[in-house]
Amino acid sequence: MTVCEVCGNDYPRGFEVRIDGEVHSFDCVECAAHLLAPTCENCQCRILGHGLEASGRYFCCAHCARTRGVTELADSVA
Repeated sequence: MTVCEVCGNDYPRGFEVRIDGEVHSFDCVECAAHLLAPTCENCQCRILGHGLEASGRYFCCAHCARTRGVTELADSVA
């Protein structure tokens, strides 16, 4: 059984994630994302996809990056 370090649920199908030399235990992907996914500097949403990064600052999209003065990022290139 794995005890989730976010919600405390003791679940037989839990899993571990190894990141930055640490091991974390979860009962679901939602709890893993809650703890491990970066947060957009502008809107505070959890970045579950690729997101964007500029000098160690994380954003969910180019709009949020521009809102914070980062103009060199784009969501996609046409």
